[in-house]
This record gives sequence, C-alpha cells and structure tokens, in this order.
Amino acid sequence: MATTPSTPVTAERVASEFQQLDAIFAPKNVAVIGATENLGSVGRTIMYNLISNPFGGAVFPVNPKRPAVLGVKAYPTIQDVPDPVDLAVIVTPAKSVPPLVKDCVALGIRGAIIISAGFKETGPEGVALEQEILATARGKMRIVGPNCLGVMMPHYGLNATFAGAMANPGSVGFISQSGALATSVLDWSFKERVGFSSFISVGSMLDVNWGDLISYLGDDPKTSSIIVYMETVGDARSFLSAAREVARDKPIIVIKAGRTEAAAHAAASHTGSLTGSDEVLDAAFKRAGVLRVDSIQDVFSMVEVLAKQPRPRGNRLTILTNAGGPGVLATDALIGGGGELAEITPETIQKLNEFLPAAWSHSNPIDVLGDAGPDRYAKSLAIAADDANSDGLLVILTPQAMTAATETAELLKPYAQIEGKPVIASWMGGEVVSEGEHVLNQVDIPTFQYPDAAARMFNYMWQYADNLRAIYETPSLPPETTADVRAAEQIIQQVRASGRTILTETESKQVLAAYGIPTIPTFVATSEDAAAQSANSVGYPVVIKLHSETITHKTDVGGVKLNLQTEEAVRDAYRAIQASVTEKYSAADFLGVSVQPMIKQDGYEIILGASPDPQFGPVLLFGMGGILVEVFKDRALGLPPLNTTLARRMMEQTKIYTALKGIRGRKSVDMPALEQLMVRFSQLVAEQKWIKEIDINPLLCSAERILALDARVLLYDQDVTEDQLPRLAIRPYPTQYVKPWTMKNGADVTIRPIRPEDEPLMTPFHERLSERTVQLRYFYPMRLSQRIEHERLSRITFIDYDREMALVAEARDERSGDPQIIAAARLIKLYGGEDAEFTVLVSDAYQGQGLGSEMLRQLIDIGRAEGLKHIYGDILGDNRSMLRVTTSMGFREIGEPKEGVMRVGLDL
Repeated sequence: MATTPSTPVTAERVASEFQQLDAIFAPKNVAVIGATENLGSVGRTIMYNLISNPFGGAVFPVNPKRPAVLGVKAYPTIQDVPDPVDLAVIVTPAKSVPPLVKDCVALGIRGAIIISAGFKETGPEGVALEQEILATARGKMRIVGPNCLGVMMPHYGLNATFAGAMANPGSVGFISQSGALATSVLDWSFKERVGFSSFISVGSMLDVNWGDLISYLGDDPKTSSIIVYMETVGDARSFLSAAREVARDKPIIVIKAGRTEAAAHAAASHTGSLTGSDEVLDAAFKRAGVLRVDSIQDVFSMVEVLAKQPRPRGNRLTILTNAGGPGVLATDALIGGGGELAEITPETIQKLNEFLPAAWSHSNPIDVLGDAGPDRYAKSLAIAADDANSDGLLVILTPQAMTAATETAELLKPYAQIEGKPVIASWMGGEVVSEGEHVLNQVDIPTFQYPDAAARMFNYMWQYADNLRAIYETPSLPPETTADVRAAEQIIQQVRASGRTILTETESKQVLAAYGIPTIPTFVATSEDAAAQSANSVGYPVVIKLHSETITHKTDVGGVKLNLQTEEAVRDAYRAIQASVTEKYSAADFLGVSVQPMIKQDGYEIILGASPDPQFGPVLLFGMGGILVEVFKDRALGLPPLNTTLARRMMEQTKIYTALKGIRGRKSVDMPALEQLMVRFSQLVAEQKWIKEIDINPLLCSAERILALDARVLLYDQDVTEDQLPRLAIRPYPTQYVKPWTMKNGADVTIRPIRPEDEPLMTPFHERLSERTVQLRYFYPMRLSQRIEHERLSRITFIDYDREMALVAEARDERSGDPQIIAAARLIKLYGGEDAEFTVLVSDAYQGQGLGSEMLRQLIDIGRAEGLKHIYGDILGDNRSMLRVTTSMGFREIGEPKEGVMRVGLDL
C-alpha cells in the first residue's frame, strides 16, 4: 500500500505495510463481484467455496440481477456493500474489470483477485485493459491474476477459487502459474495426503509477482517450504531478490516448463550464440539458492527429503544393496546427474571384510549379497556411515526369499539421523516390503520404489546444498585496484558519437585495460609500410589482424595471420588481408591492420564474455576458448556482478577448470588472479550499460600470466534509448554511496556500503564492542560467539542492496596500517512498502567523534535517494546519546515506550 510523505509514521502503519498482502491471504471480509446461481459457472463455484469453508469473515455477493446468491443477500454494486471489504474477487468479463477495479480502489479495498480471462493472452486490446487496471491500482491495491484459479489458505479456511475441493492444511506453500496444473496437483495431493499452507494460482501476474509471494510465504510461520510451477519469470530482479533471502531458511523448489526451448538466436558474438534462456534460468536459480527439478513427483519428493534428512556436504554417495542390478541402476542415475560414487577407504574395506562374505563387491556399491539378513545390513550401514569419503547413503533392499524387509528396517532406525549425511532407502517391491517402508518413514528415512529415483533425489539434495553454500561462502578480499570507469565510458561514447556499434580490437582492448584486464600491446597500421615499421619495432615473430569498424569476426574473412617471422611476411599478410576483405565485403571495410607480438601459446585458451538475456539482462559466460569454442561448448553462465566465490563456482562447472588447476605435471594457472579478473570483467559488464555483447577470446591463461589476446565489443543500436537498456537482474555494488569523511579528532575514514568480503573484518569489530554497547544495540547481552558466527556474519555482509543498505566506516589501524571496520549502520526496507528501519553501531573507541551522527545522516540521504518516505528505529531509553542524535535530526517519538524501548520516526 502506497503512502504519501505527509502520512505520519506509526508502529501500526508500519506493520500494515509489511503485511500488505494480508488483504488477499488473510481477509476479514470478501466481496464476490460476479457471483451467480448458474450451475457450473465460475461465479457460483467461488461463492460456494467461500461460504462452505468458513474463514471467519463475511462474504458479500455482488450481482445487480439477484436479491441473493446461494442464500446470501446480494448487492447490486460494490458501493452498496454495507461493511468494509478487504478482498474483492472479480469474476466478470474482461472489459468490465477496469471500472470495477476503479470502484474498489475508491472504496479503499486493498486486495483483489481477478479470475477473469481475456487480457494480454488475447492480444493488444487485452494488454491495454491490463495497463488500465494497473494504473488505477498502483500504490493502492494489490492484485492477484488476472486469468487465474484463485487463492486457497487452508489453515484459515479461505477458498477463493473455483477448484472442486479445499486443500488439506499443511506446511507447503504452492504457487502455480497454470490453473489447470494447480487443480491436477490438488487432486493428486488428496491421494498422497499432502497438505498446504497456501495454494495460489497467479495467472498472468499483472501485479503480485513471484518476489511478492516468496517474500510473503518466507515470513509465514505456517510455511516450511515453497513450491513454484513457473512458466515465465516476470520481474527477474524481484524474484531473485526474494528467493535468495528466503532460500536461506526455507527450501524453494521450482519446476519450470520449457527446458527444450531452442537456445538464444545467433548473435554477433560467440557469447550471444552460446547462451540460451533456459541455461540462464538455471544459472539464476543457482545464484539464488533455488532448486530446480524436472517433474511434479520430484517436487514433492524433495519437499519430503529436505524436511526429513540433513543436507549433504558433497556429491559422493555410498550405495548399500543386496543385489547388483539395482545398484547399477542407482549408479547410472547418480553419475548421470552429476553425483559421484564415494571411494571407500581401505580402512572401511578392512572393517567390512571382517564380517561380510568373501564374495561381497569390495567396492561401492557395497553389495552385501542376496542372503543378507538384518544384522548384516545394519552393521554394513554403520561402517559405511563412518567413512569420511561419503556424503550420503542409499540403502537398497530387494525382496528375495531370505530377505526380512521389516526386520531390516527396524535395525536401520538408529541411523535415521547422521549429521551431514542423509540416509535414503529404496525398498523395492510391493506388499512384501510395505511394512518395512512404513517403519523407515516413521523415523524420517524417505523411501522410494525404485533406486534410480532415490539416486536422483540425492543429486537434487547435494545440488541444493551446493547452491546454498554459495550464499554463505566468504569471498576473498579484492586487491586495491580501481577501475578507470571514466576512460572506458569516453571510448564507448566516442564510438557511439561516430555512429558505430562495433568497437575496433584496439578500442576493445582499451576498455579492458581500463578495468585492469591485461592485454597484449597492439599497434594500428593503416598502410603496408606502417605495418612493416610496427613489426620491426615490436620484434619478430608478430601477429597481424584486420583493423575494421564493421567486421566483427576477423577469422571468417582471413583477417588473422600468425607467427610472421620477417618484414616480407608482414607485407604479404597485409596485402592478403586487404584482398580478402575487399573480395568478401568491400574495400571500405578494410581500414588497415593491427600489429601485435606473437605470444607463445604455452597456456590454455579461455573465452570470457557477456550478452543480454531478455529476462535477466546481461549474462556472463566462461569456458574453453579458441576457434573451436562453439564446437566443444564447454561453458558456464552466471549473472553479474561476481565476487571471487561466485567466479570460482562458475569455473568449477566447466571441464577446462580441471586442466586450469594443473594436470600431467603442468603447473596450475594463477587461480586467484583469474578469479579477480573475472570479478573485474563482471564489474565492467555491470557498469558499462551501453555494451550489448563483449568477448575476450582467447584469454590466455598459464602459471606465469593471464593475457587477453583478442577482444571485441558490440554496443546497442543508436536508436535504443537509455530507459530501454536491460536492467541487471542483481543490483551491483552501489559505488555512489562511497564517501570519505573526517572524524572530530581529524582521523580520516571511508563510509561505504558493506560487501561480502567484509566478513573477516566484522569479527574483530564485534570483539572490540563493550557489553554496554552490545546491550544498547541488541537490547540484550548477545554473546560474542553468537555475533561472530559465520552464518550470521555472512548474512549481514552478503546483502541484497535492493532490500537493505548497510554502511560501514573503514579506517586504518594506527599501528599496522591494516583496514578495520569501526562502525556499522543499516537501513532495512520493509518489503513492498516505502518504510525502512535503521540501526547504528559504533565501536567504543570511536564513540563521541560524531561518527554515529554521520552514519545516520548518510542513511537518511540514502533513504531519500532510494525513494523511501519514512524511516524509523527502536532505541533503548537508556541510550540517551542516540536519542539526542535522532531528535537533532528531526526524528520524533512514535507512541508510548514499550518495555523501555522508544520508537522514533522521520518523514523523508
């Protein structure tokens, strides 16, 4: 709900902003506009579902032609309803919806579900209807739909859908873009006894989107996991922002249609032709900690597995079986999905040899043979679980004549929970094994009918755990290098001013150099004599390449000549390139050549690039480079900006990564330097918004050096305006908020937004805080061990700048000269509203220097720049210095103190 700047900040209003979707998901009263008695109609079904599943409020049918609907008094118009309405469910023809929404907004109705179809799916006229609705509702009403099934909240008894039945209450939040699929899942859930905390059909997502819903369910105590059936992403930044925040605490499992869609259309760079929207989606899910699965059955299986078993620490599975065939099936599924068989240690083999028959497999899968009894199974599992090489265990049982399925399950119960190692089972068969399955399920060991399905679930588990680790892992601190952003911008603007969209190789390398990416010296020669002179100056051997403002792939026109040893060879190459370009293009496309030293190819050729995706904006690519880049297609995609952790994880997804680390006696590439280069490249992509596509191919990587041998940059067309440029899916580091400042004692500090690399500096910051300072900030004596816990510090340093803005004050240690954090302040936005809560914390040694006041002042400035209307904070009554600071800046007290805590607020 939008508010005006003059609206006073109150605790009550702040709370209502934060739960703005309650009007839809927890309404007190509901109006059904279009309710009817017609059998089989949507309006009748929704009305019946609402009154037959009491949610504790009143239902008002709106129908100008009937005095009552299903025995409930009806009203001719929404204006005639006598009581306040929270939610309007609209079931009328599409053309009638815009004026109805206008009426609802005028009455202060805060939520609507538009069931009606006939909008953007019908073409331009339907799009215009949607835009009219959105313009009326923006800031005043939230809308689910149109063209949707509706909303069920089983715990509250709310069924505002036209489904045939009410979902059972449970802990799964289900969101679907397909109403038909939602009803199928609902029917399936009754058979499988699956319950839901919410069951939401979003339709075409005119207003309420994935980000809104994930955030809402993330705060819902009745929801423990979230399932999404997705057809389109919509607002990518909103989705990723919400998903990354919520996935830390609740699994988000997505099934996304369209894996087999063709890759992105061929573009003017290798990167453009190598990226496909589905691959980009996978990269985005990984970045946000979201798990993607391929089937409805897998979705609910993963909900069960993640709820019952711990997340694995890696991808190595130990398989225990009493038959070889099922073990092979499980192994194929495991390896095919990226998992690995755990390599059994010699110590484990020795222990197993002590009691297993001589014919056991002596490897993984551990085949305990067909005559294995319960004791042999249990003892084998106990030993396998202790193997340090194993990250999880799959126990397979086939019902042979001597197999005791139930007794075996009973003896496995003590191993149901092993820290860091999930245990899953496949009791194959039917009635014979059903009781054993029941025993295992009762102690939270998930069971699967077939072993390949169980192995597939383990793959999903380690992939999910790996995605989450990327969120919590601390990146290394970048070296003190500053990009020359202005120099790169000037080159790009000069090219645009000339009417070109393609940078020459020399210009492209100058852009790279501005961001600290090493390039090979390059000299442009516009004549044969100039080329010979440059080659003589550089020293032989040399490379000459086509210099053109119009041709992007030089190799395709014979525009690259390597290893030229003499002046005569250089002159011949110059003439050959000129002739080839004139023949295949035109003489005007040949502007000369560039002359470069021939670099010894003693390393690996890498491609590093970026191109735009229609949903996620700029997308990064890393992989095996060279002229066969599109043949091998060994690549990984990622979203900018990167840090060193994310850069390394991108590289780990490729085959070339193994070689880069050193194989067959070759030294490893300087991996930290390569990570830093990728971070700087992602910074370039994030900051230079006029770049459409960029390639470094090849990027030569060896133990001694990393060097960009060739580069090309393509800009957006001249007719593209700045507001048409794609937006980054993840907000980059806000450099505009980095400011120098001087304390009262004359010491200089830098006040800047926090970054993930700050985690190591936050530990000593907290260690230096006194007990009183901790009490005043956290309102209780929070223990140091709690404050410096890795998971907590990673949360407060690795933030989403769209959701919150945290500042730190960085100073130099007087003795060592090392950087140290001496203060921290935070502005936490209330999701979907225009309010934010502030906090300020200053190290004891630097209190009284005006630092706290300056941090708060900068938070206020940031709040205004970010479009906030109000900020507030809670302050202990004993914290008189902070109360004086806020009073001096115009804050005023809100309400009465509660348990010694004052709330102060400021209208911006």
